[in-house]
Amino acid sequence: MFTRRHVLALGGAAALAACAPRRETEITRAATAPLSPEPPLPAIYGAIHDEPYPVPAIPPGTLKPEHWRREVPNPWTGRSRGDIVIDPDAGILHFIDTPEIATRYAVSVGAAGFAWEGTARLQFARAWPRWKVPETMIARKPELAPYSVSNGGMDPGPGNPLGARALYLFKNGKDTLYRVHGDAVPQELGRAVSSGCIRMLNHDVIHLHAKHVHGASVTVLPSIKPKGLGALY
Repeated sequence: MFTRRHVLALGGAAALAACAPRRETEITRAATAPLSPEPPLPAIYGAIHDEPYPVPAIPPGTLKPEHWRREVPNPWTGRSRGDIVIDPDAGILHFIDTPEIATRYAVSVGAAGFAWEGTARLQFARAWPRWKVPETMIARKPELAPYSVSNGGMDPGPGNPLGARALYLFKNGKDTLYRVHGDAVPQELGRAVSSGCIRMLNHDVIHLHAKHVHGASVTVLPSIKPKGLGALY
């Protein structure tokens, strides 16, 4: 059964604010932080040219090899094809392909991502989704009012915090407000970040969206991450 962690501490708004945009300082820090030289990126992280909005290539030297998308031995052999298992502390999402094989993706986890655990249903997925800001968040950030539900939300495309794709999780027929979505930057993968649910590179979330199975189970493992700990690697 789904539980909410730190509900009182979050004032009941953590899930509603789950897919908030990153702070400008967070974007700048992640985009400019230098990394050691890395092996050449695989072609899967090149520019994507058949999307309605630009998906540029991942810059060389910004994505660690341990964060590359790859097929791995299935660590969850009792799960059905299409099921998803998310380990927020490890910053890893597994998609179950077969009893033997899973696809492993690196993710970053926002504050709301650590406030949930349990199993939900993948109710639907959207390509280039609109971001509809809940009223509770607008009460705290009035500047987001133009993107409210009543105003139709934020247009898809660059600058939308949901990125290229979003997967929406429901429990007992109700929206959990928990999302797996795009718009991560390479340097934040495997880390706790200030906002968002489960963020993926746009390249990876497009790949996951193409494979997703409607109605599949999505399990978020319990987090034992100490509060305030940033890096997960």
